[in-house]
Amino acid sequence: MAKSNRENDFQSAEQVMTFMQSLGDEKQAKHLMRFFKTGPGQYGYGDQFLGIKVPETRKVAAQSKGLLLDEVERLLASPWHEVRLCGLLVLVAQFEALCSKRLINDADAISKRDNIVKFYLEHTSSANNWDLVDLSVYKILGRWLMVPSTFSDGKKLDAIDRLAGSDNMWEQRMSIVCTMEPLKYGDVSFTWRYAEWHVLHDHDLMHKAVGWLLREMGKRVSMDQLREFLDMHVHHMPRTTLRYAIEHMDTEERQHWMQR
Repeated sequence: MAKSNRENDFQSAEQVMTFMQSLGDEKQAKHLMRFFKTGPGQYGYGDQFLGIKVPETRKVAAQSKGLLLDEVERLLASPWHEVRLCGLLVLVAQFEALCSKRLINDADAISKRDNIVKFYLEHTSSANNWDLVDLSVYKILGRWLMVPSTFSDGKKLDAIDRLAGSDNMWEQRMSIVCTMEPLKYGDVSFTWRYAEWHVLHDHDLMHKAVGWLLREMGKRVSMDQLREFLDMHVHHMPRTTLRYAIEHMDTEERQHWMQR
């Protein structure tokens, strides 16, 4: 991506990090550390926070969207959670810009989109909490599944399968959450595939993610397809997954599925 010429845009990762550190709030940082479970034995153990709210991080990312990938890589390597989020949001902005109606079939734009996807997949370790995954993956990997690419549909599916089959929970979460974007196109195949893949997962965060995407499948595409999935899996899926999946059903139907 070309660097921006706007005077108020950041031109380097160092500028971004220096500015973000100036926004830090110790009280907010302590709150975020509790919220994102950074204590010993918790899923976010050891992560560090500056204490910056997401809307502020989004503003910084908007001023950083001209950064080259080498500079974004420096953001993703930061120990600070909000700086890594900023790097991921920069990637989202760059990818979305390459998906405009004018560029959707442009060969150069296709190549650049694929490069962003490869870069994202090479840096999944930087998205090591649920917010980092959820705020980036469906807007990059999910959209990639639905737009022209130099990768075949089979190669795309292989890439998501590798995430699903990972022993890293955040990569597993990527595989199911990225399916939000195909649902917007009316395509339930990815959600169905990875919901089945993870329906017996042992972590509550995955129970919630699978249930969330099943709920969206019913809401955005077809309640009958959701019912079909539930009919096949309701007897063994975690109750949290089921509760999330049936949220948009009426009371009588929710009770029916919970009793089953």
